[in-house]
Amino acid sequence: MDSSYLLTTMQDSLLAVTRSVTPLDVAAAIATLLALRSALKAARRTSKTTRLRGPPRTDLIFGTAKQTFESPDAGAIHEAWAKEYGVAYEVPTTLGGKKIMLADPRALAHYYARESWTYVQTESARFFLQRNFGRGILWSHGEDHKRQRKSLMPAFTQAAIRNLTPIFYNSAHKAKLAWEAVIDASGGDSTVIEVQNWMNHISLDTIGLAGFSHDFGALDGKPASITEIFDTFGSSNRSAVNVGLLLLSQVFPLFAYVPTSRSKLFRDMQRTMQNISTELLARTRKEKEEGVLDGKEDKSIIGVLVKANDSDSSIHLTHEEVLAQMKVLLVAGYETTSITMTWALLELAGNPDIQNKLRQELLAFGEEPTYDQQQNSLPYLDAVVHETLRVHPPVTDFVRVATEDDVIPLSEPVVTQSGEVVNSISVARGTRLGISIPSVNRSTEIWGEDAKVFRPERWLEEDGIPRKAQDIQAYRHLLTFVDGPRTCLGKGFAVAEFKAVMSVLVKSFVFEMRDGPDTQVEIGRGLLPRPKIVGEEGTNVPLRVRRYEE
Repeated sequence: MDSSYLLTTMQDSLLAVTRSVTPLDVAAAIATLLALRSALKAARRTSKTTRLRGPPRTDLIFGTAKQTFESPDAGAIHEAWAKEYGVAYEVPTTLGGKKIMLADPRALAHYYARESWTYVQTESARFFLQRNFGRGILWSHGEDHKRQRKSLMPAFTQAAIRNLTPIFYNSAHKAKLAWEAVIDASGGDSTVIEVQNWMNHISLDTIGLAGFSHDFGALDGKPASITEIFDTFGSSNRSAVNVGLLLLSQVFPLFAYVPTSRSKLFRDMQRTMQNISTELLARTRKEKEEGVLDGKEDKSIIGVLVKANDSDSSIHLTHEEVLAQMKVLLVAGYETTSITMTWALLELAGNPDIQNKLRQELLAFGEEPTYDQQQNSLPYLDAVVHETLRVHPPVTDFVRVATEDDVIPLSEPVVTQSGEVVNSISVARGTRLGISIPSVNRSTEIWGEDAKVFRPERWLEEDGIPRKAQDIQAYRHLLTFVDGPRTCLGKGFAVAEFKAVMSVLVKSFVFEMRDGPDTQVEIGRGLLPRPKIVGEEGTNVPLRVRRYEE
């Protein structure tokens, strides 16, 4: 980035403020002034980073960040850029910044092998995580992350998840009974049910019971402060000011202190989760002291955390770290799983042949599958679950910063800005790198011409997973749970819950689009991007639910 461009940027931003002063204009001008010193210093430094081709800056202040953030399908934008500029390309970001995007299997394997040491959370991301969740596993990196992850692992073994499976079924059956009651009350054989709200409540009650031995009672209609907070995110204001301040705070964290409706929700969420976590932890400690567990080892999440807090070993967790883990796991267990299960119901409603095929497999199996039978005896259920995870990853992208110089190998060459053809790229310390998960999961270059099609059969066919997709070394060749030392610790938990809920609901009900096959789905925003039916309030997904009768 040259200094003349930066000076021009600053001048234009200040002129914009004088012409039409808005809070966002003022914030952008202040941010530009704050950026000037560090940006000029960076411009004077000889960069070791390979200058790659990429899309032009479409916005003076935000680069392409606002375009991708507000797009209903940012993955498609990134895939188009990868096709035009190569498997590694440069994207202009907020306030004259830039980041390198990776879309190459070999580059991704190299990157993930070094994440948490060479590639770490950006300063703004760590600020956000610490402020809202504490210094837990998402915030930490390096040896600190390794220690915290090791302390949590006993709660997510196959044996632990196997023991939790009845809880998953219990939540699914509660929803089933409630839906049957609603259908009976309607006087017909079907009714319209807002399924996303129910998936939220299934997820919340499940993580409450399975993780913390606490029943939030969401499926029983009990009011709870945490459900109100989570539900409110789906209808929060996503104004230009909110979006602008969010993007500016990714460069200067101090902008996160500017009061907005969304920042207030985050403060309320943090306070509510802190109170809940403190109360649950105190209760668990009291039960332990009173011998309620009768000497049995508690391998629930909260039991494992209490043990780590009491331990004097190298994996000891402080009290603050225990609370941070609880808050992270509470949100992760609620948000990501409910989004994915909602997408699954939408796909089944829009693809009746796939829905019927899945139902017939479940009915033919007969009994309620155990954890082990989920993994090995229901191939089409497994295919539907993983196709949903492929097409609709709940976490869409992230950015890391290099802590040291590195050279990233590529499986195919790219052309640099100077026209040189290279088989690897150099990144200097301080370089930002990004990965668009949906663009890789749904890439036609990686997954074939039908990559955008929801087709579970690809997971069952002999050559259904293309060779290039197999080069993605992450779980099931998907980036949905990321990879490397920061791969999602709860992926086994999430998949088992997902399978249990689908097996109960799909056997019992037929799902149809409320307004027929032409019903349009768009992206709303809770804590994370969520599906919604076009024209609905918040993130509502009303489907017609019919009792299945053989």
